[in-house]
Amino acid sequence: MESMNEPAKESTVARKHKPRGANPFLSTLGIAALIATLFTAWTPNSIFTNNLREQLRALLTPQPAVQSGLTPQPQVRIGIVAGHMGNDSGAACLDENGEATLTEVDVNLSIAKLVQRSLIERGYQVDLLNEFDTRLNGYRAAALVSIHNDSCEYVNDEATGFKAAASLETRDTNRAQRLTACLTDRYQRMTGLTFHANSITTDMTQYHAFSEIDPNTVTAIIETGFLYLDRDILTKRTDLVAEGVTQGILCFVNNESVLPTPVILPTILP
Repeated sequence: MESMNEPAKESTVARKHKPRGANPFLSTLGIAALIATLFTAWTPNSIFTNNLREQLRALLTPQPAVQSGLTPQPQVRIGIVAGHMGNDSGAACLDENGEATLTEVDVNLSIAKLVQRSLIERGYQVDLLNEFDTRLNGYRAAALVSIHNDSCEYVNDEATGFKAAASLETRDTNRAQRLTACLTDRYQRMTGLTFHANSITTDMTQYHAFSEIDPNTVTAIIETGFLYLDRDILTKRTDLVAEGVTQGILCFVNNESVLPTPVILPTILP
């Protein structure tokens, strides 16, 4: 019995330690996967180039990781009303024949478009609104500024300058006053025009949009100049005028300080 069992044990041990050969199927599958990866990475034109070694090296070179800390934040919404747009011409400058040579609505729109573009370039979401835009009902934004201009009739030599006002019935008086202060400070610094406080009317402090928008939206109205005596800067340096309004809005939304600073006088183009 013992002589018959010994060979059986040796056979079992031999089978246990016999090395296995490579599986042809798995090897073929691995090669196919590598080829598929290379064909996916290369463009059709690159397959037929002679510089395959460089392309393979580029494929195997680790790429820099994408920075995860640059996730864009939600855009701050700002509303800009182009005064009288979609409704009427506003104030008008007339020639000797009674024909309009300049209208307030055109000046307002030119300024408003530049303000909108400037703020968009800085990353803000900006709505350009008509005078009686239906979107004003319940409108919500960080700030809403309505752009207007004063009369083109000669009153006296003091009828020059700008003015800004907020609603008298605003929910947040402090923030409304701050928006007005920012507009006044930055606009005066940018344009050199004086603040014409004596001509602020109830049409400004009770401006219709103040009661239409969401009560949490801080708003102000600015008249950037008089169409008669300030016509040159309003029409020839519209970019300067618009930048003054833009800087006033940025002062408010960025919570910048409002301090007395030297006035920057504008350069009027011939």
